[in-house]
Formats: sequence, C-alpha cells, structure tokens
Amino acid sequence: MHRPKSTQPESREGAELRATPAHVLAVDDDPTMRTLIADYLADQNVRVSVAADSSEMRRTLATGDIDLVILDLKLRNEDGLQIVRTLRAESDLPIIVLTGHRRESVDRVVGLELGADDYLTKPFSPRELLARIHAVLRRTTAMRHDQDAKRTRYRFAGWELNLRTRQLNSPSGENVPLTKGEFSLLTAFLQSPQHVLTREHLLAASRIHDNEVFDRSIDVQILRLRRKLETDPSAPALIRTERGMGYIFSSPVEAR
Repeated sequence: MHRPKSTQPESREGAELRATPAHVLAVDDDPTMRTLIADYLADQNVRVSVAADSSEMRRTLATGDIDLVILDLKLRNEDGLQIVRTLRAESDLPIIVLTGHRRESVDRVVGLELGADDYLTKPFSPRELLARIHAVLRRTTAMRHDQDAKRTRYRFAGWELNLRTRQLNSPSGENVPLTKGEFSLLTAFLQSPQHVLTREHLLAASRIHDNEVFDRSIDVQILRLRRKLETDPSAPALIRTERGMGYIFSSPVEAR
C-alpha cells in the first residue's frame, strides 16, 4: 500500500546498510528511456539492469539480486497493471510505476492500490526519480527491520535460531553455542538469504544487533561460523564465497 513520502533523514544504520549499491531493474519498452534511466542512476552509484518487457524482467528477477523495480505501466502489448499485480503476489519487492500522462490518474491510483510503492509521471526529472528510489528503499528497509524485530525464530536446512534466547539448534536437536559475533553475523545472513553481501555490509548489519565491534575480520568470523554449521567447512554449502564480491547464504530461510 502507498505510504506518504518520508521527510526524515536516513538513519546511520540505514545508511550503513546501503553501503552496497542498490540494484534497480528498469522495465520500459522505450530504449531511449531505458538508456536515460540507466546512465543517470549508474552515475549516482546505483546498479541498473534494464528490460523491455515482462519476459526480460522475469529473467532478471530470477537472479534474486534486485532491490527495486521501476515499471512503465504502458508497455506495448502488455498490461502494466497486471504485471504489478503479479509482482506483488509473488514478492515484496518495492515498485515505482511510471505513467505517460497526467490524465492517466486512474491507472496510477489502481497501480498504488495493487501494491506499487510510488509513481512518477512522464516526463520526469532523473533527479526526482533518484530521490524517490532512495525514499522507497528507506521505507522498505525500515519496515523490514520492524518486521524482523517481531520475529523470534529463523529456520534453515533443518537448523533453528531463536533470537530471544540466542540459541542455535542443529537438525539433530543439539544446542550449538554461538559467540556474540557469530550470533550477530548469522542473524545478518538470515535476514538477507540468497543475496550476495559484501564484508562491509555484513559488518554494518552485524553492528545493528551487537554494538561490540569485531576485533577480528569478518572472514575469520565466517570461518568459525562455517565450522559450526557446515558438514564440510572446506566445501561450504550454506555460507558460500562469491569471489571478489563477498558472501551469500544459499539456503532458503523461514522466519517466524
């Protein structure tokens, strides 16, 4: 549901979590518009992928690495509103819709009612688009943090982490002790499963849960965590290294 644009500055935690550039997918059948959006956002430290139709959009979304979708409602031979409806049914990805004329207020309103997070009317200022992207991502990050605060358990690959008791139980039911650093790091992974996270992101995300600054590198903490979670720490299946990028927690995660 559409929410009023926030006028509050981004919190320190939110800024730290955005140390990794946001990855935006722009869906528009106008190549000139795709190029304009991609070039401007790339210059503003935003990763950009583009798609000309819903088929290309789905192939890109399948990578699981998109933070926000910009969608033109007036794609040729496609119903943009139906795309919004399908996207919202399948995921909670933030969506900014683009409309061609101010008179298309009905589509704009319906798009918001279907679950789009914001809208822009063409022609628009690229600078305004960037501001709206940042605002939507701030709201989304804040809401997810609020939701995470209400969750008490994460389950993955037969394991269960209880946030209230800080207890980790193995698939066999054995309690596996965690240090403060290991607990914070694992929580950060479980909140962003199947996404590549940089070392800087992991450090910032971990500090939200534990004010104690690590006296060792993230890599050492991950090695210790792997020894507790992995069947074979030398060939990890849960916490995988993405060379030159960071780490990814590869297992699906259920939050309760």
